[in-house]
Amino acid sequence: MDTDNRNSGESRSFGSLISNVTHEVTALIRNEVELAKAEMREKVSQVTTSLTSMAVAGGVLMGGFIVLLAAAVLGLDTFVETPWLSALIVGAIVVVIGFIMLQSAKKKLKTANLAPDRTMASLRKDQDMAKKHEGQVREELK
Repeated sequence: MDTDNRNSGESRSFGSLISNVTHEVTALIRNEVELAKAEMREKVSQVTTSLTSMAVAGGVLMGGFIVLLAAAVLGLDTFVETPWLSALIVGAIVVVIGFIMLQSAKKKLKTANLAPDRTMASLRKDQDMAKKHEGQVREELK
């Protein structure tokens, strides 16, 4: 009779242990997903803010740049004395400079780190902890 009570108590504690582990793993996964979502929202917000600032600055620069290009065409025309050739020379120089700037910007955007680093580190830590606890549970069940 005593062994029946002990076996019954052991199976209930094992059942509650499994239930607790399942509940905690589910909660942990939910928390990790929420962390990943929050981190990705933060990264997207940073990129969006930066791109918006760059677009506004680009618009202002474009206005000033157009005025300067017109002045360069008029200035070059005083020496070349052919307006279309002056515009062509200035335009070609601007296109080359713009292409170089575009390639540089593309390279910077490719190197941007958009991965959820904190979430990945947390998942690795959770995995290590789960392996450690798995070993402890196996030892206790022996």
